[in-house]
Amino acid sequence: MKVTVVGAGAVGATCADNIARKALANEVVLLDIKQGFAEGKAMDMMQGSTLLGFDTKIKGVTNDYSQTEGSDVVIITSGLPRKPGMTREELIGINAGIVKGVAENILKYSPETIFIVISNPMDTMAYLALKSLGLPKNRIIGMGGTLDSARFKFYLSQALNCSPNDLQGFVIGGHGDTTMIPLTRLATYQSLPVSHLLDQATLDKVAADTMVGGATLTGLIGTSAWYAPGAAGAALVQAILRDEKKLFTCCVSLEGEYGQKDISLGVPVVIGRNGWEKIIDFELNEEEQTRFNKSADAVRKMNDVLVDMKLI
Repeated sequence: MKVTVVGAGAVGATCADNIARKALANEVVLLDIKQGFAEGKAMDMMQGSTLLGFDTKIKGVTNDYSQTEGSDVVIITSGLPRKPGMTREELIGINAGIVKGVAENILKYSPETIFIVISNPMDTMAYLALKSLGLPKNRIIGMGGTLDSARFKFYLSQALNCSPNDLQGFVIGGHGDTTMIPLTRLATYQSLPVSHLLDQATLDKVAADTMVGGATLTGLIGTSAWYAPGAAGAALVQAILRDEKKLFTCCVSLEGEYGQKDISLGVPVVIGRNGWEKIIDFELNEEEQTRFNKSADAVRKMNDVLVDMKLI
C-alpha cells in the first residue's frame, strides 16, 4: 500500500508519522513545495524507525508528483492559514487554487486514489474537489468531523473523569466554531447516555468547549493544532486501507440525506476500502435538524465564493 501526504507542515508530517508508526502502508510519500523541507522531515522520521520499530519507507520530495504514482490514498494538508487582515474570499481563493492544483497533479499519476481533505476551509475545499475533479463522490472525504468528534470525547471525558476511549460521541455539520454541532443527546458512556450522568449545564459547556476547541489551542500555543489533526487523518487512512467499515463523522457529498443536497458537510459515514461507503441517519430531532440546516446555510455562503471567483 502507498500513501501520499501533500504538505510537510506540522499536520502533514504528524499524519505521515502516525501512518508509518502504525505500519499502515509500505511507503509514505511526503510532498511539499518548499525545497528540501519534505526531504528533511522524512529523513528525521526515518532516523527514528529503528527506535520505534517500523519498516515503512518514508520518502520526502519537492514538488515532484511523479513520485506519488500509484498512491492508494492521498491526504491534502497544503494551504495557508488565515492571516490578520485577510478576508474570507482571499483565503478561499488562495487555498482553492492550491488544493485544486494539487488534486489535478495527483490524479495524473494516481487516477484511482481516494482523497482525504484537511486543508481549510475544509468543507469548502472538499466541495471544490467534488465539483472540479469529476470523481465518484465516495472518493472525496473531508476530515473535519473526525477531529471535532475526538475533541468532543475529550471534553466529555474531562467532565465524567473517565477514559475517552469508553465514550461514543459525534459532531456533525460544518468544521467551524459556529457551524459544528456536538450531539450531546446521543453521546454514550459504555452504552449509557451521558445525559444520565451529567446535567444539562455541564453538557452545554462540553458542547461549547468543543466548538471552540481549535481556537482554544491556537490561543494556548500560538498556532493551529497538529497532533490530533494528524492522528485524525491517519485514523481515516487506517479505516480505508484495512477496510475497517468504521463509523466516523466526515465531510461528504449530500444528495438529500439529512435534508440537504449539493453540499459537502459533516455526517456519520462508514469508512472502508472504497472510501466513504454509507451515510448513517442519526434521526435528528427538530432542534438538531434546525441547527444542521443553519450550518449548511453558512457553509453554502463559503461555497458561493468558489462560484463568484469562477473556481467551479
